[in-house]
Amino acid sequence: MTRGAEPGAAMDAAGRATVGRSSGDPRCAPVGRSSGDLRCAPVGRLRSLPRRLLLSLLGTALLAPGLHAQPAAPTPPCDKPVYLTFDTGHMGVAPLIVDTLKRFDAKATFFLAQEPTKDGGQTLDDKWAPWWKALAEQGHDFGSHTWYHDAWVADLPDGRFRFRRAAGEQVPQIVEMSAADYCDELRQPARRFAEMTGRPMSMIFRAPAGRTSAALLAAARVCGFRHVGWAQPAGFLGDELPSDRFPNHALLEQALRRIKPGDILMAHLGIWSRQDPWAPAVLEPLMQGLKDRGMCFAPLRDHPDYAAWMRRPPESLAMVRPRRMN
Repeated sequence: MTRGAEPGAAMDAAGRATVGRSSGDPRCAPVGRSSGDLRCAPVGRLRSLPRRLLLSLLGTALLAPGLHAQPAAPTPPCDKPVYLTFDTGHMGVAPLIVDTLKRFDAKATFFLAQEPTKDGGQTLDDKWAPWWKALAEQGHDFGSHTWYHDAWVADLPDGRFRFRRAAGEQVPQIVEMSAADYCDELRQPARRFAEMTGRPMSMIFRAPAGRTSAALLAAARVCGFRHVGWAQPAGFLGDELPSDRFPNHALLEQALRRIKPGDILMAHLGIWSRQDPWAPAVLEPLMQGLKDRGMCFAPLRDHPDYAAWMRRPPESLAMVRPRRMN
């Protein structure tokens, strides 16, 4: 499979609110600053107000509905962050992965698809719902991995797309979708995540196998989603490779040699075809080795290319067509 990352330019934050006249108006004076937001009011009126009343009015203005100051951009917990990301899988090692993250007090980003699990269920079924809710409460980030784990194959002349639909040990199918149908594929995991956790999913996604085209990325942007790949080649941690040819110790040595600060790393919550599980056998010594080199672990909301995008309010999911749970 071809794997890739979309570097993408970071998106600018939304425009800043002002109170009264613009700060460039000579009849105005600044009345407060919040995250770089200059608020002003007529000079004469301000000077005539008692100090206590003025402070009270300013506090009311800053808290008024619709006049929210922009939040400061989040910062990683150190100056050498790396960004752990996990795509859904058979979930057999998922609790072990989360336990490892807890031991390092690390936050990660998870990309969700509706995939078969080792216990005969589905990754986003009711059995796993409490697990996802607890994970959300721990402060991790979440994005879409498409509902049916559809890997892009080709752009079609009529504007549609061809995909290879396969998850776990399912027999692959070839399906075709319009741009609108693909938007539904991206939104459905977000809708299910909100049902399970009571929280919105960030408007980010990872295409299965990292396979995309310019047209597919543009279609995703139209419905509010931005793609997240991984660092090349270091970010591909190799957990989906056959363990007889790529044993865990070799993958660990390779990762520690390649990874550098700022890299986005990618692994899975269980790979059906790998005989010797990658996690936690590689994950724990990998995290310790990176920590010993002065690196730390941050969610994508702290990444300079995605921080502003992920602070945007999520789109309404009310119009998403409900999907079967299988």
